[in-house]
Amino acid sequence: MTSIHDFVIAPKGGRYNNTKEVDGGELILNTEIYNHQFVNREATVVSTPIVGHPDIMRGDTILVHHNVFRRWNDVKGIERNSRSFFNESTYLVAPDQIFLYKRDDGWICPKGYCFVAPLKATDKFNIEVEKPLQGIVKYSDGTVEVNDLVGFRPSSEYEFIVDGERLYRVKSNFITIKYEHQGNEEAYNPSWAQGGGGTDKGS
Repeated sequence: MTSIHDFVIAPKGGRYNNTKEVDGGELILNTEIYNHQFVNREATVVSTPIVGHPDIMRGDTILVHHNVFRRWNDVKGIERNSRSFFNESTYLVAPDQIFLYKRDDGWICPKGYCFVAPLKATDKFNIEVEKPLQGIVKYSDGTVEVNDLVGFRPSSEYEFIVDGERLYRVKSNFITIKYEHQGNEEAYNPSWAQGGGGTDKGS
């Protein structure tokens, strides 16, 4: 099966990541179908579109928008699938619904975006646990270098969990400054994010 403009994908695992192993058993974390925080985000590319986008290849692992696999209830309370749904094992997604792709065990950013790890706050008089609008580049489209310490515009960050690490997806042209490392920077990765798959807390 091949689409003209969309990628054909298959979810890796189920549609939801709402369980966790605890002491040899399985703990259900959430049963709400509309909660995007527990929707599976990882998929495998089954086929690429006929038109354009040569970078992402068949067999790549991708990180997709949280609405792709999510079910929802309409105004009558009837459960519906997303517009990406073809069948339980097959979905169609537009290129702008793919946020990262993995090849040879390394994540790669599509052009126009970077992923930045937020930093722990170091000011002891600040009640916030995270430095605002600063982070270390984890994945880059080449606009900035990986491990660069950067600043970005307010409200430009879009929170994800990637391989158990909390990251911000930021448009590359919203990164406004590159700082010199001071040597005391530490990524802020709360315990709830660790061990998670590809999820996000965007809307």
